[in-house]
Parts: sequence; C-alpha cells; structure tokens
Amino acid sequence: MLIGVPKESLSGERRVALVPNAIPAIAKAGLTVRVESGAGVEAGYTDDAYKAKGAEVASRDQVLQSEVLLRINGGADLAACRSGQCVIGFMDPLGEPQRVAAMATQGLTALSMEMIPRITRAQVMDALSSMATIAGYKAVLLGAMELPRMFPMLMTAAGTISPARVFVVGVGVAGLQALATAKRLGAKTEAYDVRPAVKDQVQSVGAKFVEFDLQTEGAEDKGGYAKEQSEDFLRRQREQMGEVVARNDVVITTAAIPGKRSPVLVTEDMVKGMQPGSVIVDLAAERGGNCELTRADERVVAHGVTIVGPTNLPATVPFHASQMYAKNITALLLHLVKEGVLTFDTEDEITAGTLLTQGGAVVHPRVKSLLEGG
Repeated sequence: MLIGVPKESLSGERRVALVPNAIPAIAKAGLTVRVESGAGVEAGYTDDAYKAKGAEVASRDQVLQSEVLLRINGGADLAACRSGQCVIGFMDPLGEPQRVAAMATQGLTALSMEMIPRITRAQVMDALSSMATIAGYKAVLLGAMELPRMFPMLMTAAGTISPARVFVVGVGVAGLQALATAKRLGAKTEAYDVRPAVKDQVQSVGAKFVEFDLQTEGAEDKGGYAKEQSEDFLRRQREQMGEVVARNDVVITTAAIPGKRSPVLVTEDMVKGMQPGSVIVDLAAERGGNCELTRADERVVAHGVTIVGPTNLPATVPFHASQMYAKNITALLLHLVKEGVLTFDTEDEITAGTLLTQGGAVVHPRVKSLLEGG
C-alpha cells in the first residue's frame, strides 16, 4: 500500500506531514512511503534525508495517486483526489461540515486529526495538543518582541528593572505552555480559565490563578474542553476581567470552542484601560478572536496597545511542528493498519471518533448532525 506525502499547498504553510525518522516504522508495517520532491525543505527535511530512510521521492502527480494521503491540511487539493483514496489530516469538520460532505460525495475516506478522542491510549495521536504546545510557546515570544520592555527583573548599575506581567486567558495546552514560557523568560504570570479544575495546573507552572465571582459548574464538556457560555455569563466575566487586563503588560488569549465563533473576552473598553505599549496576542483569531479589535493575521495598534492575531503559529516553527505532527499521524495510521491493509473498526473508539466519511457517506455523528441543521 502506497502512503503519499504531498507538499502542503496552503499559503504560509511550512510544515510537512511526515518527517524522515517516521518512515522506518511505517515501512516495518509493510507500507511504502512516497514523498513529493521538496515537501519537507521549508521544515528543514531534504529529499536525500527521506531517501536515506527508505522513502520514494516523486512528482506531485505521482504522490497524489497514492492510496493514502497524509496531510497537514487534509481539505486541500480535493480536485486532484480520486474516489477510494484515504486522506488523513486536519479537516476542521465542525467548522466546515460542507467540505466533509463534498469529500463523501467524491468517494474519499477521510479521517480528522482534530477529532482524536481525549483518552489515554490516543494521547500519542493528539495533534491538537502538539500544535497548541508550539502556539503557546511562540505566542510568548511574539509578545516579548512587541513589548517595549524586557520580561525579567534585572538589577543593574542603572537601576532595577521590574519584571513584565503576563496574563493568560484560557488554560488548555497552549495556555499552560504560554505560562511556562513566560515564567522561564522571567515574567510575573497569572491566568484565568472558566474551568476551576485547572487551578492546580496553573500553580504547577508557577503562575497565579485568578478567580472571579461566577457560577462555573458544568463549564467543561466530557472531552475536557470549555463549553460555550451564555452572553450574560460572558458579560459578567468581562466586567471582572477588566481590572486584571489593565494591570498586565502582555495578555495572551486562547479561548476557542470547536466549530464555534471565539467568545469576545477582551472588549475595546478593556483595551483602552491598558497601559500604552501593552500587547495582546490573540490565539483565537482564526474564529473571530477573543479581543474585540483582533484582525486575523494582522498587527493592529489601537489606543496605544498592539494586538496581533496569528492563525498558524505552528507553521512558524516547522521543524519541530512537523516532527511532533509526524509522530501523531504515524500513530493513527499504524493503529488503522492490520497486516498491511487499512481496517476501519468502528467499534474502536479512536477509529469511530476520527472517521468522517466512508463509502460515499458522512459517517461521523457530530458532523452529520451539523449538516442536518442539528
């Protein structure tokens, strides 16, 4: 069975779905890997490196004829795919269910890396967490670059420099990594999350957990993600958050709800209350942003505050992002392969959770519900 790894075609995407070191494990399972020439160059992986690990290096047309395609952006180049192919990658199935329906009509078998269930045996496949780790790390570096002051406290002959203050909103994987990175750079850190259960995690990385007077029972779903909150809840949350935002130099927001518009947590009035030169890094920019003034992939200066809204930070660290993603997608692929053949056991929680389309139909319950207007 041929496993194809095409070069990513999305603008600004520098990652590659498979790195050379992942190939021996796939070959051991009886599969052949075919990589498009130049697919890994921007991430630091040469054609020769792939060949040295046993992969074939071929043209794009040859790669796109493979039985299985491993992608970062799984919904790309659909016109070049053929019925019966299997495509594995990020699909945004809850945000773009119509694209999933189109893949079904085309006869593709599609598996979504976003839908990996949060269970112990699937942790090695959890690409969302891998990419969130990189995003949280890089968000702090962006904030540090934009801030007109240094992060650590310094005692110098010219006087003492006080440490920068960093506030992280939303303490998932990205938020925790942002807190840890800011702390390593010497900043004073604090964080807020609607889920009070994350308080111990915040304190474990040396940050202060900010608590508001809000009812937060049931704020977390079965998968460990924050649930969408009512507008009244968000209004009361914003009222209490304004003071915390105002006292910090860098605010990093990470609050995203799969398939939904990002909640607005930082209003323009809150931005006005920040000190000139302060910075907001909005990691929820792709779905509208947590800050009212965010514009996706733009740098906005408003009321003396710089607001950046990057939508694909992992692509700016392509070497390690590709390495981590390759580990995730290889684990899922090998989970599906039995005696050299793809086998879709829908009684298995991992397979059932990631399989979007099969046999010309959308088979994932959540995506089917969205398509039916549920």
